[in-house]
Amino acid sequence: MAEPCPGLALRFQRRFLAARPLRSLPWPELEQSLRTAPDAALLADILHKLESTAAEPLDELYEALADVLKEEEESTHCYKNYLLPSGDCVSLCESTALISGGTTGLLTWEAALHLAQWALQNPSLFRGRTILELGSGIGFTGIAICKSCQPRTFIFSDCHPRVLRQLGENLQLNGLTPEPDVTWSIQTESQGQEGEGQSFQTPKVIVAELDWGSVTEKQLLALRADVVIAADVVYDPEIILALIGMLQKLSTSRADRKAPEVFIASTIRNPDTYQLFQAKLDKAGIRWQVIPAHSSCNFLYDVQPDVTILQLFI
Repeated sequence: MAEPCPGLALRFQRRFLAARPLRSLPWPELEQSLRTAPDAALLADILHKLESTAAEPLDELYEALADVLKEEEESTHCYKNYLLPSGDCVSLCESTALISGGTTGLLTWEAALHLAQWALQNPSLFRGRTILELGSGIGFTGIAICKSCQPRTFIFSDCHPRVLRQLGENLQLNGLTPEPDVTWSIQTESQGQEGEGQSFQTPKVIVAELDWGSVTEKQLLALRADVVIAADVVYDPEIILALIGMLQKLSTSRADRKAPEVFIASTIRNPDTYQLFQAKLDKAGIRWQVIPAHSSCNFLYDVQPDVTILQLFI
């Protein structure tokens, strides 16, 4: 965790004392805590000291602490620009921490960068079609595809409220406006596959809250996806089981339509977990093949991780 900035104690004292002076609190000791303690421990320590004095709780104290800690939380985000081959760029607000707000979905992972590069090298797969992305995170891959591959409709999906909120902000940052008040009856019969191959300079953009465990076949059928993509979603055995179940629902919910093409990019961090994914695919009767892709990614400047893209046949 990043060390609190040197002015944190001073800002706290100014805010709190401006509201209500209090000389009985041990300021030197608290100042040291403000400089060195993690946020949660810091808050608990100060409130415990206040409570131990049997003093009346002060709303100003809680409000001042909330303001200061909010500033510290906001400082864990940064803006990044990713240059696309077209000369356009994807601008994102990302977390600087691997885990933030109880989720890993607030930063761009390596497989998303590789999947985007592969998509930009194969634009015909996406042009004029409806794309569903599972676990979109903060949106890099989908935004890159929307800007470069001319899909008819792009459906971003995730299940974490904070991730969905940041995703929406990043879409706006890149000039993409999601459809308001989206229901699961997203597509109509006239929006099927008849537009495939046509160019759509401004794709229809949808953000859907999609929980793999609870989504129904009827809801998936309403999406009418032609292509399904996902990146860095194979990292935990429990998530793998939910993902396999989701793919099986997609397979059985297509009615008389052609099954969607499915592509999943994965960073091989734990070979056992990845082999489990492949074994579960085999057990579920889902055929797969490795898609040839460049071993290096233009969006990465330092270490090139081991990333594989699988095409699934559901």
